[in-house]
Amino acid sequence: MRTKLSIIAFLLFSASAVFAQQKIGYVDSKVIVESMQDAKDAQANLDNIVTTWKNELKQYTDSLTFIKEDYEKKKLVLTEKVRQQREDDIKNLEKKIADYKLQKFGENGEYFQKQNDLMKPVQDKVFKAIQDVAKDGDYDFVFDRSSQLMLLYMNEKYDLTQKVIKMLEGK
Repeated sequence: MRTKLSIIAFLLFSASAVFAQQKIGYVDSKVIVESMQDAKDAQANLDNIVTTWKNELKQYTDSLTFIKEDYEKKKLVLTEKVRQQREDDIKNLEKKIADYKLQKFGENGEYFQKQNDLMKPVQDKVFKAIQDVAKDGDYDFVFDRSSQLMLLYMNEKYDLTQKVIKMLEGK
């Protein structure tokens, strides 16, 4: 029994010594990305693309509104065949608008693909800088406090955010 207690005590003390030697840091990747000109340029590029898409969508919806209003004004005097054709045109345009929204802004739409294409180089650069700062500072772990990882306590002296920003700026 004493041997077991001695082994357990030895393991606890050795484990605490190992954990005491680990160096842990954290960053706020959101702050880092927001400070980078590359990220600002990528976001501006994405915003321009989205503005173009929104303008096209507005043209479609304005056209739909005009066609619907015109149809409502004239439907009583239209022949059945013409009335049916106009209703089909309205349904087709509504479908075209819905498809356009899905294509551009849907779950797997162009917006998310463009966002990924434009931001991937920035994210890769940030990840590399975080790795370099962690290696230079001999950190064992670096957490990102802007993600969903919950930190209940953090000592500000281990915040590596500004070091990563400085590395990215070449300082």
